[in-house]
Amino acid sequence: MSRSRPEESMQALTEQEPLLTESVDGIVRITLNRPERRNALSLGLMQTMIERFRAIGSSNEAKVVVLAAAGKVFCSGHDLSELRARSEADYRDIFDTCIELMSTIENIPQPVIAEVQGMATAAGCQLAATCDLVIASEDASFATPGVRIGLFCSTPMVALSRVVGRKRALEMLLTGMPIDAQTAVEWGLANRAVPGDELKETTTRLARDIAEASSYVVGVGKRAFYEQIEMAERDAYAHTKEVMTANSLAEDAQEGIGAFLEKRKPCWRER
Repeated sequence: MSRSRPEESMQALTEQEPLLTESVDGIVRITLNRPERRNALSLGLMQTMIERFRAIGSSNEAKVVVLAAAGKVFCSGHDLSELRARSEADYRDIFDTCIELMSTIENIPQPVIAEVQGMATAAGCQLAATCDLVIASEDASFATPGVRIGLFCSTPMVALSRVVGRKRALEMLLTGMPIDAQTAVEWGLANRAVPGDELKETTTRLARDIAEASSYVVGVGKRAFYEQIEMAERDAYAHTKEVMTANSLAEDAQEGIGAFLEKRKPCWRER
């Protein structure tokens, strides 16, 4: 009987893990690793993602997160095999967990960049829309096709409508038809579309640019952005004035201002 070498066994084990994580210079790369299931968001995978993002959120070393995917599809949405003949409690648990995942991504202090190749559909489109930034390959596409299988993409539309606006969101939701990467950029769903062989490099470069700033200040800014975005303008200014006042008193703000005036590179404190 032949025996596999230790490194082959380890590789096989790694390939079976539904979520892979690596960290280099403060940039944490999370990879959805269910290519055989088109990276569908099973209940177990979503729970694992929540745990992973929460751990990153409490880390002093993590500065930026890149959410990528293995295979030809970024994420095909919920695992439909889990949505047949279940109880009301089961369905509520699945959708509650999905909402918890999206909220966790929004609430951690680190910016999260979606690196989208191939399709991002239904809850996969929601996942991309929830991330703070999206870099897409030119052959990527985005869709909320639930209406075509009798299950309207109601929770995905929350994130989608907040980034592309009402009319465009309704067009996607009511037709279920996909939009290409360039349209996603024009509509505000993606930041940019790049050739597939430049996708990882472009995303990494953006992550490094963000990582150069103070992690504390970036966290303050991300939180304030989502707090003010749904406020009336007067309330938003009142809130952000208080945020900026507190930020001005922070050690990193004083260091950054001093470094600029003294024409030197700032030395940020550990978050």
